[in-house]
Amino acid sequence: MSRSTPPALEGERAPKRQKLGHLTHDSFKNGVFLAPMVRSGALPTRLTALKHGASLVWGPEIVDKAILHTERVVDPHTGVVSYHGKTRAIFTTHPIEKPYLIYQIGSASPELAVQAAKSVVRDVSGIDLNCGCPKPFSTHSGMGAALLTNPDLLCAILTALRRELPPEITVSAKIRLLPTQEETKKLVERIIRTGVSALTVHCRTRNMRQREAALVNRLREIVEFVQGLGVDIAIIENGDCKGWEDARRVKRLTGASSVMIATAAEANPTCFSSTPLMDIETTLIPSYLRLSRYLNNHWALTKFCVSQFKAPRTERSKTEAHRFKTHIVAAKEYDGLTELVGEWTGEKDFADIVSAIEARRPRPLTVDAMPTDPDALEEARLTSTPPVRPNPEPPTSCAPLGPSTRSRMPLPAVITGSDAITPSPTPKAVSPFSVSRRS
Repeated sequence: MSRSTPPALEGERAPKRQKLGHLTHDSFKNGVFLAPMVRSGALPTRLTALKHGASLVWGPEIVDKAILHTERVVDPHTGVVSYHGKTRAIFTTHPIEKPYLIYQIGSASPELAVQAAKSVVRDVSGIDLNCGCPKPFSTHSGMGAALLTNPDLLCAILTALRRELPPEITVSAKIRLLPTQEETKKLVERIIRTGVSALTVHCRTRNMRQREAALVNRLREIVEFVQGLGVDIAIIENGDCKGWEDARRVKRLTGASSVMIATAAEANPTCFSSTPLMDIETTLIPSYLRLSRYLNNHWALTKFCVSQFKAPRTERSKTEAHRFKTHIVAAKEYDGLTELVGEWTGEKDFADIVSAIEARRPRPLTVDAMPTDPDALEEARLTSTPPVRPNPEPPTSCAPLGPSTRSRMPLPAVITGSDAITPSPTPKAVSPFSVSRRS
C-alpha cells in the first residue's frame, strides 16, 4: 500500500504535522497538485489523490450561473456537502478536503464570478478562474480560453475576486500559452498584478490538444520573467507530468514552483505517491468503488472514473484485467459489483482516507540544480505525449440528491445531449466512457 509521506528514518525526528490552517502564497510552492478535470475530478478521486500525497486538489470547473441556483445540503451520516440544483447536485465536497481544495470557476463576468465564489467559500480554501478551456461551449460565452484574448475582462474578474473575497481565501488562475513568448509574458504580468496567489500555466496553446506534446520548454523563460518582476507568486506547470517522481524532472526543467497533473492522475490517482499502486484491479478499484458508494457518488460518474484507471500489472494478466473492467462497464448499479468488491465496507475505506489525510506531513518537492551537461539536459527535456484521445463536451456531475431521488435521477448529459452547467447545449451525445475535459 502506498503511503502519502515516507516515514522518518530511525533516529531522525519526524517533521511536524501540517497544520490545517488557511492557504498562503507558500502553499502553492514545492508541491504536486491534482488538476481540475470534469468528471474525473470527482470527490472520491480527489480524496484518493490526497491520501496518496497530492499537495492540493482542484475541483472540476463549474460555470458561475450553475452554482448560483443551488441549495447547500449536508449529509448527516457521511458529512458530504452537496450543492443541489433542481434535479441533481452540481458540486460535492467533504470537510476533510477543505484545507487542500481549490474550487475552479468558469466565468466571463466579475459580478457573477464573485457571487459564485461567495456561495461556496465556506467549503473551500481557494478560488481558481478557468482561463484555458478551448472548447466552443465555453469560449463562445467568453469564458475559458476566450479570456486569453480579452485580458481586460480576465484581470477584472481576478481583481474583483481578490477584492471581494475574504483575505484567507486564495485567488488563482489557470491559463494556456499564447502563440508567442512576448504575448504570454505580457498577459502573465497583468495577471500577477491583480494580487493572485498562484498562476498555473498549461504548456499548450489554445489550439493544441492532449495528443500533442506540451511545450514545457517555454515555461522556464516565463518563470524567470516573473522572478525578475520581484513578485512573490507561485508559477505552476501543467502538461505531460507522469507522477511525483516525474515532477522532479519537470520542476528542474522549467523552474516552476510546483507541478500539476491531469492525464496521469486520471489514469491512476495514486500517482502522487513515490510508489504509486500497481495491479489496481485489486489494490485500488475495489476500495474506490466502496468509497464512492459510501459517499453516494452517482454510479454513472463512478463508472466513468473507474473506466479511465490504468496501471502496470504484476499479478493479473491482460485478459483478466479486461474481464474485470468489462464486468464494471456492464453493471447498472453498485449492487452488481458485489462479486468484485466483497463486503461494502465503504465507511472503513473512508476512515482510512481520513486517517491518512489527518496524518499528512510536509513533503516538499525538492530537486537538484538544472543539469548543465548537454546529454543530461536533453534527457530532462524528454516529455511523455499521451495517446490520441478525444476532447468531449463536459457532462453534469451526475451527483445524486439522495436516496429519495434515485428512482427519478435523470440521465447524464453525455447520454441526453444537454448540460445545464455549461452555457450552451452539448451538440450531440457522446459515450459516457469517453475522456474527460481539462482546461
